Formats: sequence, structure tokens, C-alpha cells
Amino acid sequence: MLNQLWHRFVVFILLMSITACVGPEPLLRSNKQLQLYGKQMAQQEIDACRRKVEEGGLRPGVNQSGNAATGAVLGVTLGGAVGASAGIIGGITGVTIGAAAGAGLGLIIGLVGGTFKPLVPDPPYADAVTRCLKEKGYEVSGWE
Repeated sequence: MLNQLWHRFVVFILLMSITACVGPEPLLRSNKQLQLYGKQMAQQEIDACRRKVEEGGLRPGVNQSGNAATGAVLGVTLGGAVGASAGIIGGITGVTIGAAAGAGLGLIIGLVGGTFKPLVPDPPYADAVTRCLKEKGYEVSGWE
């Protein structure tokens, strides 16, 4: 039973690591340029701007694995504290069991919650891509 649960957990982490490679894309506001050339041409322009910015040394700087790790650390810390305080009634054994259970649950909740945190690129990277697209006549309304 525990081995099967561990196997599912490892598969889940691997899947999250693979999807972590997908970075956010700029959202283009519908304007004359987008309507004239269409979404396919706009995507080519986005790709060209991203390459230009990355060749200049800037990187998107988003890391879904990092988000998951931050969530997991927060979950372990808060879950352990809440579990320990809930176990006070049972004495030292209750505190120990409560802290362990709270930390374990906090780890899982924090890991999953951090994985699904919205991705936003580093501001200098986003600004450079936005500026490049603006020079080409597009309007960026945000990142997704």
C-alpha cells in the first residue's frame, strides 16, 4: 500500500517537472495589427521577440518547480506548527504525532498548491518582450 502511494507520488512529481518547462506567454489585446495579420503571425512575432530578448541575455526566470518547493516548505512549516498545537492535549506523544501528521499534510498541500501557482516571468524579461511587441504594433495586456 505504502509502496504504491510512493510510486504515484514520484509519477506526480515527474509530470509536474515536465510541465514546469512550459513558460508563460504574453496575452495580446485585439487591435488593428492582430486583426490584420492574425494569430499565427502574431505567435511568430512573439517567438521572434522572445528569441531577441533571450539572445540579449535575459531569461524568463519562471520556475514551476521552485514554486512547488516554496509551497512545500511553507506547508511543512505551517502544517507542523498547527499539528503540534493540535496535539498538545495528548502530551509530548500527541505533539509529536500532531506535528508529524501536520507536516506531512502540509507538505502535500503546499507542493500541489505551489505547482499550480500562476507563472509570471521576471519583470525585465517581460518588459523587454512587451517593448519588442509594441514596436511591431501589438498591445500586450498581460502574461498567461
